[in-house]
Amino acid sequence: MYDVAIIGAGHNGLTTSAYLAAAGLKIVVLEKNAGVGGAACTEEFHPGFRNSVASYTVSLLNPKVIRDLDLARHGLTLVERKVANFWPIDETRALVMPYGRAAREKAIAELSPRDATRLAAYDAALDRAARVLKDLVLETPPNAGGGWPSLWKGARLSRSILRLPLETQRDLAALFTESAADYLGRWFENETVKAAFAFDGIVGTYAAPSTPGTAYVLLHHCFGEVNGKPGVWGHAIGGMGAISAAMASAARERGVEIRTDCPVRELIVERGRAVGVMLASGETVRARAVAAAVAPKLLFSRMVPDGAVDPALQGRFKTLKSGSGSFRMNVALSELPQFTCLRGREDEGTLGAGIVIGPTLDYLERAYLDARRDGWSKEPVVEMLIPSLLDDTLAPKGRHVASLFVQHVAPHLPAPRSWADPREKDAFADRVIDTVTRHAPNFRASVLGRQVLSPHDLEQRFGMVDGDIFHGALSLDQLFSMRPVLGHADYRMPLPGLYLCASGAHPGGGVTGVPGHNAAREIARDLKAWWR
Repeated sequence: MYDVAIIGAGHNGLTTSAYLAAAGLKIVVLEKNAGVGGAACTEEFHPGFRNSVASYTVSLLNPKVIRDLDLARHGLTLVERKVANFWPIDETRALVMPYGRAAREKAIAELSPRDATRLAAYDAALDRAARVLKDLVLETPPNAGGGWPSLWKGARLSRSILRLPLETQRDLAALFTESAADYLGRWFENETVKAAFAFDGIVGTYAAPSTPGTAYVLLHHCFGEVNGKPGVWGHAIGGMGAISAAMASAARERGVEIRTDCPVRELIVERGRAVGVMLASGETVRARAVAAAVAPKLLFSRMVPDGAVDPALQGRFKTLKSGSGSFRMNVALSELPQFTCLRGREDEGTLGAGIVIGPTLDYLERAYLDARRDGWSKEPVVEMLIPSLLDDTLAPKGRHVASLFVQHVAPHLPAPRSWADPREKDAFADRVIDTVTRHAPNFRASVLGRQVLSPHDLEQRFGMVDGDIFHGALSLDQLFSMRPVLGHADYRMPLPGLYLCASGAHPGGGVTGVPGHNAAREIARDLKAWWR
């Protein structure tokens, strides 16, 4: 018998397992797929071409997790982009955003001298808010109904926020409640500059930049760093699967048993407590506790037996808001794209940036409205990365791979259409290729092969219900003490012995490892094991 059985070997499940094993517990991780990593995996998708399958870039991976699991010793190498982002605008204009305040001001000044003068104040406001929230990501939120300890924690948190300068309190209030469009409209005037910042507010979020709450999503993407450099985005050599491989190595070194090709059918519940799981094969795996590294909507819809928890509460979990409007592609390229707006001035730094096709705030807005009405955007928002410029292990010499992360598509197409229909998926994939080709005319002809993942594919392969990359919307009613459901924000689920350790828990989505870190702390405390 195990101390803890963990459902899912995604990066959070692996993180949880490594911490719990370090606490002296006997751990088994059960993964339905043939390999570890969940959405953070790398595979060959076209002969000779490899890439990260779903998650695709590094910044949010928490430095404490990297240190504690000693991921560098287990083979993880992270490299930074030389340029942050590049936005094609039209045939002659582009916004190339490098790192560094002075360089960013210079780039913005080409579009709006006034906006360039506002950048320092904008950065300062985001930094103030991000510093406050960074202090909270490794904390277990105050839990409604948790008694005096939670009341004390909530009071302490309230006092700490009330002690902040009033301007910082205003920043936090605005970022938690406003739309990205409204928030950015107070700072900037140029539509491309606003779109550049608003993009982070719609990434992985099925919403328009005018939707209240998208300002927080923008902030959520500002927490990151690479190799100790705040605000930098980068790449894991070998793709995102290298992160999962390093985590699995760290876990196994600590004694964790990892079993692949072991899909879990349902929880075993005895005397009102989770005491293990039944696999799809019929095998039972018994444990003192079960930790679910899967989306809470999936957990309570498909794995928690009916009647095991209060039906009304189970209904809340089954109806959590989810669906991130995301569509994922990988393409094998015979040559690098040649963007008309660069007019032969391409360099590997610019092409190695996050290339975002979404030139105005109105463009981002229309992409969402199209998807709401028709199921997908006529002019989708596309972020393209070419990781082979940073990592020559991914493609043959002289060839390249590109990751395309696309917004917006409806999580479910209007009936009778369905993402399960390959014709729908391929038709939209063609539209994505056409969208890039409008800015880089050689792009379509350079595509040698492609891998396409619709919201349906993301759910079937990785358990991302409704294709939601965050395991549940990052909306105000599903954050902090309300994530995933008010009264169960402390990683303990309503069924005793059951815990949540993935992105559906605080602090939310992205390849961070933080939900796994935090959940492991609470599990170890409950099982009265040593914790550090």
